[in-house]
Amino acid sequence: MPAAPHPADAPSTDAELRLHLVRHGRTVYNVERLMQGWSDSPLTPDGEEGVVATARWLAPVPFVAAYTSPLGRTVRTTELLLAEHPTLRPVALDGLREFGFGDYEATSEVELFATVDPFTMFGSIVGGTFEGLAGGETGPAFRTRVDDAFAEIVARHPDGGDVLVVSHGVTLAAYLAVASGLDLADVDPLRHGPLENASVSLVAVDGARRTRVLDVNAGPWTGRAPGVAGALGA
Repeated sequence: MPAAPHPADAPSTDAELRLHLVRHGRTVYNVERLMQGWSDSPLTPDGEEGVVATARWLAPVPFVAAYTSPLGRTVRTTELLLAEHPTLRPVALDGLREFGFGDYEATSEVELFATVDPFTMFGSIVGGTFEGLAGGETGPAFRTRVDDAFAEIVARHPDGGDVLVVSHGVTLAAYLAVASGLDLADVDPLRHGPLENASVSLVAVDGARRTRVLDVNAGPWTGRAPGVAGALGA
């Protein structure tokens, strides 16, 4: 069987930007099934191991820049990923942080989902219509800041290249929905999520800022080289 093509050999157009979207590694709150938006918890030992495996998988990618959410779990994930790219200095963008769950931060998922259907909630968050939880963020505010953050990243790289973006499950799902050309009024959270911890999704942005989703939920467990289409790219 021929070797998988190197990521740098994958077809691209002039000034094509390729965004490698990585969800943070597994955290203590993930394991304990606690709501984790603007609240934070450290990566677990196996969470760090998963990120290190993803870092090795992404090692051949010639990243020109890296961006991260400012929350601790994403900052740590970025540090581990960039061990394979020691010359890069990540830029923290507040717009990449996770959706804010307000008074339900660090509380049991069971407690929240007893009051609201999770599929309806996450679909409307990604679609930008969710009214918000007590003390939390609204869907329109979330949608605006996520869109603005990715627009800023794209604007910073008119010459294209490979860019690492480390963020969160709902935040990355929100961008992927737009990049896929989905009707945001009809997002199906069962089909379009969730993203696995330490997974990689790949979006290409051409010179006219048109987007193509090349891969979703990829990683070292797929047997593919990074940048080789699978999932949505198959």
